Amino acid sequence: MSMTVVVTRNVTPRVRGFLASAMLELAPGVYSAPRISPAVRERVWKVLADWFPHEQDASIVMVWQERDVPGGQAVRTLGTPPIEFVEVDGLYLARRPATSPQ
Repeated sequence: MSMTVVVTRNVTPRVRGFLASAMLELAPGVYSAPRISPAVRERVWKVLADWFPHEQDASIVMVWQERDVPGGQAVRTLGTPPIEFVEVDGLYLARRPATSPQ
């Protein structure tokens, strides 16, 4: 079991209420659970992923300690802005698509 943090942006009250029922809301849209099992974390993520298609202009990021991955933490994302996580020298870095000059 490890600390899990979920950060949301522009989600509906339904999503916020669900997360608040399973985790502590530290600040608006920021949730944490100090000792959540991998099975519970997977169930929470499944609900978020199932509900997410009904969200508009929203995003959700979940992070937790994972010793087997580079940098020691795992990251999952839903929504905008699209971010790709790439491994560089044993660390995860966030890469955003380049925007075209206007």
